[in-house]
Amino acid sequence: MVRTPLTPEERRRGERLGTLLREARGGRSMVAVAASAGLSAETLRKIETGRAPTPAFFTVAAIAAALGLTLDEIFAGCAQEPGAVEVASVGQASAPAGRLLPLGA
Repeated sequence: MVRTPLTPEERRRGERLGTLLREARGGRSMVAVAASAGLSAETLRKIETGRAPTPAFFTVAAIAAALGLTLDEIFAGCAQEPGAVEVASVGQASAPAGRLLPLGA
């Protein structure tokens, strides 16, 4: 399977996700949070540093649960600009008909 290259915005969104998760982790060790989420510390490190800018949904959900974050908080923290995307609830972001929004779009 050939994967299309990520756009600059997708890379920036991955960096925002990493920053959000790193800040939410605070003083907790990367190893402890990763273990709580059922991931390797290397996977969490790659996400936090932006080297894995598009982690799987369930990976993000597991990390969010380990950090006590909601998916709405993750979505809002990864938005292009603060307040740029208005969401009534999870899954109800506006998008052109037939277009799916990736996590944090």
